[in-house]
Formats: sequence, C-alpha cells, structure tokens
Amino acid sequence: MLTGENLKERGPLLSGGKVKVVEGGDTRLGSVLNGFRALSGDLEVVAVHDGARPLVSPATIRGTFTEALASGAAVAAVLAKDTLKEAVGGIVEATPDRARFWQAQTPQTYRRDVLADALERFGSERDATDESQLVEKAGHKVRIVPSSYDNLKITTPEDLVIAEALMKDRTGSSLDTRAGFGYDIHRLVEGRPMVISGTTLEHPKGPQGHSDGDVVLHAASDAVLGAIGAGEIGIAFPPSDPRFKGISSRRIVEFVLERVSEAGAELISLDVTIVAEEPKIKPHYAALKASLASAFSLPEGRVNLKAKSNEGLDAIGRGEAIACYAAASLRVPRSAAP
Repeated sequence: MLTGENLKERGPLLSGGKVKVVEGGDTRLGSVLNGFRALSGDLEVVAVHDGARPLVSPATIRGTFTEALASGAAVAAVLAKDTLKEAVGGIVEATPDRARFWQAQTPQTYRRDVLADALERFGSERDATDESQLVEKAGHKVRIVPSSYDNLKITTPEDLVIAEALMKDRTGSSLDTRAGFGYDIHRLVEGRPMVISGTTLEHPKGPQGHSDGDVVLHAASDAVLGAIGAGEIGIAFPPSDPRFKGISSRRIVEFVLERVSEAGAELISLDVTIVAEEPKIKPHYAALKASLASAFSLPEGRVNLKAKSNEGLDAIGRGEAIACYAAASLRVPRSAAP
C-alpha cells in the first residue's frame, strides 16, 4: 500500500505493472483508508509502509508478514536507545524504564479482517499517528517484530546524510556479488499439467516428477541457493518424502527466498534458458517472464527468459523431455563469502 500526501503528484511515475496508484488523503490515516478501499478483496494480509523508509530489509518485511499471519497484527520496531524523560512544561516529572519502550517503524502488517475492523470503527480519528493505535483500540493484540536501526525514516537533511552512508555501505565493500548456476530436466508424459515458470500451459503432456515438475522454478531455485552456498532444493524437498508429492514449485521458491533472507543476501537478477522441442515457448515469453519475476519478487527488468530447441536431437529433441538452465546473481554479505 502506498501512502503519503504527495502520492497524487508522483502517481504517473508509479503507474503500470502491479502498482495501483491511489490518491493520498489529507493525513496519513486518510491515505491508508484510500489505499485500503482500493485493495483486491482476495488479499489475506495487508502491510502499510512509509515511503520515507527506503532502507527496510526483506527480513523485516517477511518477519511482519509471518507474525501477522500467525497472530493478526505485527509492527516493526526497535528498542529505544536513549534515556526517556516525561516532562510537562519543560520540567521533568518522570524517567520511565526505557527497556519497556520500542520505537515503532513500518511495515505495520495485519490480517485484512483485523485492519478492516479497526478502520471501520475508528477510521474517523484522523490524528492517529499510525494504524496500530487503532488496531490496539479495537481490542486486537499487536506483536512487535524486532527491526533494524537502519530502517530509519528520512524526515530531515541529517537523516538523508545517514541514509546515503548506509546505502554506500550496503553497496560498497561490505557486500560481494555472487553468481549461482542451476539445471533441471524432466521427462514429459501424457496426463500431467504442463507447468513452466509457475504457469500452466495447454498441452497434452507435462513434466513427470514428485512435485509439479516446473523445470524453470527448479533450475532458478538451485541457482539462487548456489550463490549463497546453501546446497540444492533436493536436500530440503527430497523426492522420497511423501509430504512433498505434488507440491507447487512456488512453495519451493518461497523456501529459497527465506534462505536468502536469513543469509542477509539480496537477489539481483535471474537469467533462464528453457530447452524444449515442445511445447513452443516463444509465444508465451511475456507471461512466463512475468510469472518468474513474480515468484522471485523481482522487477521484470531484472529477469530474462528465453528458449531453445534441441534441433531434434536426443530425448528433448524427440519431445520426450524438457530442461532448463538458470543463472542467478546476488549481493551477499562479505562475512558470508568463503
């Protein structure tokens, strides 16, 4: 959800793709209300994030989503570092225990029904500084998800200087760029869905496998794991385990992205090459590329997908199999480099 009083002015820059531009309100809460009303009805979880916090980490985002799914409401926050003083008229009246106090950040993430209840009951209270106040007032428990002090809100020129220093550190000597390679091949058999890149194509045959047999997501997942030195998907999802029979490869990708987040790494780009005599892949380039980007939470500009035939050679050339090669690039903390 995009919020901010200047959202309307910036709208044209954000249009297209999966971004829906909504006119901001007169207050933060007004913008949240406008954004919430524009959401699709089938969403289960809603996150509100300040555009002035550009340094939020994937781990913090995933943490609030996981906690919101489990308990209903989650707020990213950091422990107060400075001694707190309660004062009236410039005179200190108390020094509370700072260990009990957290500084709220964003994202603030909620199950849809929890946020809907709070906004319906208290949405007219335009002076609320964040949504969690309303959620608390509605009687819902809000869980703290420990965040990072890097996730600062840029509101002053001094904040901008700090953010620039943090960005330089993230993209400078503290990070290495690593590459990973992946490969997968599946036999094609009649009666199986033709699942490629998270999309099902109309075809009389499909990949045989313990999972849905998606060679693109499998190869790309192994490439990503390779870049962080985390093995391969067959270790976490062994074909001998009946629990994973028929599992969607999108679930495998979710597991891979969790490993990336735990490693403090960032996926930069994916490049995949499908090798198949059938089905014909080129008519589906746009859809398959978009699906691949969506599965790995990447902008489409960082994803490339192409296809080659096997010129009638071997099992692939006879239409008996389909394969995929994948390359991934990631930024990885230097301490994790071998």
